[in-house]
Amino acid sequence: MFELAKYLKHFKKEVILGPLFKLTEAIFELIVPLIMAKIIDIGIKNSDLSYILRQGGILVLLGIVGLTCALICQYFAAKASQGFGTMVRNDLFAKINSFSHTEIDAVGTASMINRINNDVNQLQVAVAMLIRLVVRAPFLIIGATVMSMFLDLRLSLIFWIAAPLIAATLFLVMGKSIPFYRVIQKKLDKISLITRENLEGVRVIRAFCKQDSEKHRFAEAAEDVSDCAVHVAKISAFLNPVTYIIMNLAIVAIIWFGGMRVNSGALSQGQIIAFVNYMTQILLALVVVANLVVIFTKASASAARVNEIFHIRPSLVETPKPLAEIKPIQSQALLEFKNVSFSYSNNGEDALQNISFQVWEGERIGIIGGTGSGKSTLVQLIPRFYDVTQGEILLYGINIKKYAFGALRRFIGMVPQKAVLFSGTIRENLSWGNETITDKEISEALQTAQASEFVEQMDQKYDAEVRQGGKNFSGGQRQRLTIARALTSHPKILILDDSSSALDYATEASLSKALRENQQNMTVITVSQRAHSIQDSDRIIVLDDGIPAGIGTHESLLKTCEVYREIVLSQQTEKEEIA
Repeated sequence: MFELAKYLKHFKKEVILGPLFKLTEAIFELIVPLIMAKIIDIGIKNSDLSYILRQGGILVLLGIVGLTCALICQYFAAKASQGFGTMVRNDLFAKINSFSHTEIDAVGTASMINRINNDVNQLQVAVAMLIRLVVRAPFLIIGATVMSMFLDLRLSLIFWIAAPLIAATLFLVMGKSIPFYRVIQKKLDKISLITRENLEGVRVIRAFCKQDSEKHRFAEAAEDVSDCAVHVAKISAFLNPVTYIIMNLAIVAIIWFGGMRVNSGALSQGQIIAFVNYMTQILLALVVVANLVVIFTKASASAARVNEIFHIRPSLVETPKPLAEIKPIQSQALLEFKNVSFSYSNNGEDALQNISFQVWEGERIGIIGGTGSGKSTLVQLIPRFYDVTQGEILLYGINIKKYAFGALRRFIGMVPQKAVLFSGTIRENLSWGNETITDKEISEALQTAQASEFVEQMDQKYDAEVRQGGKNFSGGQRQRLTIARALTSHPKILILDDSSSALDYATEASLSKALRENQQNMTVITVSQRAHSIQDSDRIIVLDDGIPAGIGTHESLLKTCEVYREIVLSQQTEKEEIA
């Protein structure tokens, strides 16, 4: 938690003044028993009504001032905790955005969402309690003990006996419960994962009638969290009863031995009442401490999870002085893979092995292979979503690692396998790569992507609503809109990662024709499992289990590459293939 304390430096005023106002309230609370003792020993004993009223007025005044101090402290605590949470969330989100796909895959999306929301909420509560109660509770305990010593040193020994017993109880409970809170947070990640999977895959779940099994899976995860929470609650449940028992026994001892002191004339009745009040204040303060132990235990577990994200070093980093501009060199190949190998983990299993080829400006490159052959992995290396394990990728003869991320990715238009649209409008989605986009550019991109027909039929056209994930569009429409979004940034390299799988043959053919006619200077790399989608490419790269099985034109590969021939034959008759 101390690592995150740096965020509180932005709220020095609130962190300092808040506890001071709460301390003032606590001082007034410590004065109250003394006034009560005087009312009993002087006002009531002498039947002095005016004295009782004067002292009662002082009590009311102390209450009003104490309430005002408490409200001011509450305001400072709220301001600091919410500001703290906002800053941590912003930095956490920025850190996550610096991760490559490797780190995101390792931590998991559900866990990251849970850390930004739930864990930061726990930290906000801890900050609020830090300002409001961390100073007040110990001060009340110590102050009440000191005040009791001034009243009667011998009787105050009861306080010194009770305090270590309560401290030992707090330490024992805290030591037993902290590990469980960390486990609970991890189990909450699992619930978030199941919830996310069910919400995203609701259509699949219903199609297979798996609602009951998914309910059972969710119930098991929820019950797992519940069992763990109940277990830690049972441990924490010992705290208040044991604390109350010790305190009540201490009060009994005060009344018993205090009564003897009153009989001997060493103490007055009002002082005994003051002793009981101070013991009650200690009891209430210790209850607060018990709750603080639980709050800070949860916050400690949450802080560890948040710091875990901050401590992750992104596997992809920019060079100290990256090139901010990509300058075309006509004599150099646009893109070159030189003996590239890649592995998702350090287990020695390569997803891609020893791949080498060149791509020139304006070329149409097709990439094909069986499922899991590494097609998507290959194209994801180009914009540096992952870094190569061995070899290098060159852009105009310069290693892509030497370019700034922004320069490299502005140069490349990427259309992923899963068509992702964001809530807003069609115009807002298409302007992601071009903030100053014009209606003419939108129209041209939509026409090339074969999306203009259905967009023009919508009432608001370019300003038509796009719901979350583009759920108000069909799969084919979403794919065409994502292709249009990539085109609006006018990239030099357009990567279509199996992004026409939901299109019919006629629409796909029209898309291919439009790209050739309207984007002649653009290099297009098309990943597909359908041979007819890439057979008109200038060159086709055939992958077989991460290894290049052949590179060439459709006609040459049919003669020289058995893997490619098998793919073609599996998708059409030999007569069609020969034709």
